[in-house]
Amino acid sequence: MSRIDELRLIARITRMYYEWDMSQTEIASQLGLSQATISRLLNRAREEGIVRISVNLPNGVYTELEELLVKKYGLRDAIVVDSLDENEQIIQRDLGAAAAYYLESTISPNEVIGISSWSATLLSLVDALHPIPKKPGIKVVQILGGVGDPSVEAHAARLTSRMAQLVKGEAVFLPVAGVLASEAARDILAADEVAQQAIRLFGQVTIALVGIGAVEPSPLLAKSGNIFAPKEYELLHQANAAGDILMRFIDQNGDLVKTGLENRVISMSLEQLRKVDHAIGVAGGSRKYEAILGALRGRWINILVTDHFTAKRLCDA
Repeated sequence: MSRIDELRLIARITRMYYEWDMSQTEIASQLGLSQATISRLLNRAREEGIVRISVNLPNGVYTELEELLVKKYGLRDAIVVDSLDENEQIIQRDLGAAAAYYLESTISPNEVIGISSWSATLLSLVDALHPIPKKPGIKVVQILGGVGDPSVEAHAARLTSRMAQLVKGEAVFLPVAGVLASEAARDILAADEVAQQAIRLFGQVTIALVGIGAVEPSPLLAKSGNIFAPKEYELLHQANAAGDILMRFIDQNGDLVKTGLENRVISMSLEQLRKVDHAIGVAGGSRKYEAILGALRGRWINILVTDHFTAKRLCDA
């Protein structure tokens, strides 16, 4: 067969397949060729430039940014959310909805889901989460102490209990404060058997949902009372802290900031978080940019849900 004859056949098969919606089996039958030949010639159509496949991304979808984040920071996945404004509350709502959808499609039987406390973004996630068909053996464990000011303590309990209800799993609470007055107080409360029921599960967590905070506490965290004194935050600034995950502070390079304050915290450690199969950080906005950058550089999370403004800055860093 001459080249022009072959190209004519390829073009005919291409039109039948792509424009007439015929299957390869139907084309093979009509032309008296094998299906393997049809498949080979369709591949040739791409090689010859007869067929060019392009993907037109819909508005509000940032696949290229997601791929850049995955490649640049060695992530398992990235979800970049379209947000109409850099207003922090709007971003929290949008990130929560996207993270909820991701979680709904990710959960498998026997998951141990760890969820942080005192995060407005994670509250938005739970508010957006749809009930999930029952899967056996699921546990939802609180991975940061949730006892605080009574006026806002219900938020921490709601995160764990509502999540467990929606995934039809067992809730395991960490009924202690996240930040204690001293290391000795931390040791005593962490040794309590009720607290140990949650702490023993930290190493078994398969999905972790964490917020990423700036050094200055968010309004919700500040109201909870799970914060340090002003002079202690000054100490964190002097140590170049960029922000925290689970009240464990890191710098912009992702290194742990050692000030002694970490010895007063009851939460999953960042070393434990790093080992989780799906360690999902849900955070965005300019105020948290340096903290998110540190979380990525330190490889403390392997999945990021953020807004497209922040994603662009992270890709350019």
